[in-house]
Amino acid sequence: MPGPRLPAYLGRYPNTRLRRNRRDDWSRRLVSQTRLSIDDLIWPVFVHELDSPAPVPSMPGVERLSVAGLVEAAGEAAAIGISALAIFPVINLALKTDEAEEAYNPDNLICRAVRAVAKAVPDIGIVCDVALDPFTSHGQDGLVRDGYVVNDKSIEVLVKQSLAQAAAGCNVIAPSDMMDGRVGAIRAALDAAGHDNVRIMAYAAKYASGFYGPFRDAVGSSTSLGKGDKRTYQLDPANSDEALREVALDIAEGADMVMVKPGMPYLDIVHRVKEAFSLPTYAYQVSGEYAMLEGAGIQGWVDGERVMMESLVAFKRAGADGILTYFALRAAKQLKAG
Repeated sequence: MPGPRLPAYLGRYPNTRLRRNRRDDWSRRLVSQTRLSIDDLIWPVFVHELDSPAPVPSMPGVERLSVAGLVEAAGEAAAIGISALAIFPVINLALKTDEAEEAYNPDNLICRAVRAVAKAVPDIGIVCDVALDPFTSHGQDGLVRDGYVVNDKSIEVLVKQSLAQAAAGCNVIAPSDMMDGRVGAIRAALDAAGHDNVRIMAYAAKYASGFYGPFRDAVGSSTSLGKGDKRTYQLDPANSDEALREVALDIAEGADMVMVKPGMPYLDIVHRVKEAFSLPTYAYQVSGEYAMLEGAGIQGWVDGERVMMESLVAFKRAGADGILTYFALRAAKQLKAG
């Protein structure tokens, strides 16, 4: 004797169809969990002493700009809604020394560039990298004694560098050197000098990565560094718990924001940092990441515009509040266009 017949709707398979919400554009937008906006973007830019732009061969589409060109770029960025620029100087070889004295010269290239941008485009934020590698003859982020990058003496110079940049009009000091205790020392010095409103975005979890090569080409530190490396002060790529300890220390010392660098290979670190501390957390899509994506796009191996946007959404999905990316202006234009 046959059993009772089930209602037709119970006999259909499957009952749960996740594709329903993916069927139409409007429903995909309605259920989207992660949103990328222009407000999430910080644009890293290079400035040099020359009057005309110069391409960075290992970073297709990226140029070293004159101070005047930087001001023009800042105006374009502000007009489209980008929140901030991160400015990196290309220092003439003749000005590089073992002790990095040019780093705290109040009339050095970065300070002149900051003053020019702050005057011409007051509505855009200015982020300044604090590290000695653009200014040292050896290419290290700190001072070297007997072949070793020393910590406390390096911090003394980093503090001077930070004060010079803040006096020039920098809004956000971004120590990228990874010396122990530098955030606390910089915060104390800034406050004592009346720069208590200058923020600190700490490169809190910066890894000794192979993805920095094109950047070092762009600022001219790769030749100085030669076969040297930065493993005695930057994080081991194999470690994640150590990153959380570094971030915790920087927060305790007064960091307003923290950063993970590089970006895409370290999305797990971005997620752990945001989950653990709930502090404004940023990721740097570094030069090597840019070069890979852009190079593959130029070759036609990937859809360049699509992977650009997909990579940026991935940072947001991992928990980043914002992204430093060389794609910032292009991405902003795409977001503006809808």
